Amino acid sequence: MSRKYFGTDGIRGRVGEGAITPEFVMRLGWAAGKVFAKRGVSRILIGKDTRISGYMFESALEAGLSAAGVDIGLLGPIPTPGIAYLTRTFRADAGIVISASHNPYYDNGIKFFSADGTKLPDEVELEIESYLDQPIECVESDKLGKAVRINDAAGRYIEFCKGTANSLNLRGLKLVLDCSNGATYQIAPSVFSELGATVTTIGNTPDGLNINKDCGSTSPEKLRDVVLEQKADLGIAFDGDGDRVMMVDHTGELVDGDQLLYIVASHAAEQGRLNGGVVGTQMSNLGLELALKEQGIDFVRAKVGDRYVMQKLVEHNWRFGGESSGHLLCLDANTTGDGIVSALQVLVALRDTGVGLREWTERMSKMPQTMINVRRQRDLDVMADERVQQALTATEKKLGDRGRVLLRPSGTEPLVRVMVEADDPAVTQLLAQELAEEVSKVLA
Repeated sequence: MSRKYFGTDGIRGRVGEGAITPEFVMRLGWAAGKVFAKRGVSRILIGKDTRISGYMFESALEAGLSAAGVDIGLLGPIPTPGIAYLTRTFRADAGIVISASHNPYYDNGIKFFSADGTKLPDEVELEIESYLDQPIECVESDKLGKAVRINDAAGRYIEFCKGTANSLNLRGLKLVLDCSNGATYQIAPSVFSELGATVTTIGNTPDGLNINKDCGSTSPEKLRDVVLEQKADLGIAFDGDGDRVMMVDHTGELVDGDQLLYIVASHAAEQGRLNGGVVGTQMSNLGLELALKEQGIDFVRAKVGDRYVMQKLVEHNWRFGGESSGHLLCLDANTTGDGIVSALQVLVALRDTGVGLREWTERMSKMPQTMINVRRQRDLDVMADERVQQALTATEKKLGDRGRVLLRPSGTEPLVRVMVEADDPAVTQLLAQELAEEVSKVLA
């Protein structure tokens, strides 16, 4: 069966349109409840980020789950990886995240975690979908699910994050955190200050509408300014739901997910705990692959999306993988991408090696890379278009063996991403622009 509603990272879209409506989300809660209730008495946790529609969808999910006879634990605003962790520790049957991650406030989405704190298997998502077109049947009143608010959820997750840091002492370190006005806004400052750092926080005043707005890992410009202004040792930026991280060094230079993955994987290899190789994606910079291979570390590429990175890690029985966007998987620390935990892993590497963030990044030479996002005005399989294929082939021919080109539709936004990578930055810019223009003509 093919999926009708679930994408690579749950169900996501603009609030009030398609599947992102109160009615549909209530049906989704009921359908999920029916699937999990088959296994007996069941409890599902619900957490969310800070966007205004989260309250509405929390209530809708709660109603649907209760109608299916499933008990609910309400976590409130908490990072996505925190929901994965708490699902495991509370021995819940599943966890539900209400978030659109790095998207603007007017988008939202629903994604699930299994009892193990990992993404749901395809067969479970398909089983949930099989109930979505059926009429809701409410259980008897004495069988309705009960809802309770879990008041110590944030504190539990803070202690978990600190516990992954291998006795890290940040005393004397001056940090700037950008919480993207999202789910980490209370938790991240507590984690890093309790470990001893002097912390300045920005992007920590969510109002329901400003999540990811000119802040966070997708817009690190303000973080750079504050790091330089405060003369901080480094800056750390999270995205709206807290599963991504980017850093800024003391000179204001951005350190992206490829560079952070290089640091944590290299450090793990030095300690003898890498347990194999590293998984990147089609978008991972060629410089990461080359730098790891210089150390004898295997590197394989997955399709873009943490689901596919995870699949490759499981397939190879490896522990470390990630995306350029800062979505890192450190499976010896958590079961899913975790921005706070990943940042701590980087800081542990800096402490253990005595090498600064700037010096670490200089060990990996990034290949010049240009990515242009082309907005998709209509639903069209751009990869099947003959004109696009001709333009793609022509670009690859111009590059020869001096670079890479990648064209792919985004799985989370109405965009087609055009990426060109080559040893000459002028060439990457020119070829990416030419290809993007061709794609734009087709999508117009």
